[in-house]
Amino acid sequence: MEQRLSLVTLGVADLARARTFYEALGWRSGAAPADDVVFFQSGGMIVALWGRDQLAEDSGVEDGGGWGGVTLAHNVGSPEEVDQVIAEAERAGARIPRPGGKTFWGGYSGVFVDPDGHPWEVAHNPHWTIAEDGSIRL
Repeated sequence: MEQRLSLVTLGVADLARARTFYEALGWRSGAAPADDVVFFQSGGMIVALWGRDQLAEDSGVEDGGGWGGVTLAHNVGSPEEVDQVIAEAERAGARIPRPGGKTFWGGYSGVFVDPDGHPWEVAHNPHWTIAEDGSIRL
């Protein structure tokens, strides 16, 4: 298996609500309103929204309804951009458990949680390079 990630699917309670939230962040999908999965191109990979029950069944797992132990991340070029993205997410309806601030690892980050409880860290890591296409290099 190659060392890469192609797609992240978020299990959601209400697909229309989740789609509205991500579109309020400026994300665009080619999915029709009646589609049961919504795909967003995200740089070189895809983020999908799908009903939580369907995703659990398809994945062969029991859904205990709790946090799945995964946090998504969106890296940006400056601390100011972190604050801008956190504010944008809040306007779109996200909960902000940790506003932007200096980190123990020498960067700056904050966290928003989408309407289905998926946490997103928004971070500026001065030790990483972000290419023009948004890809990131260690």
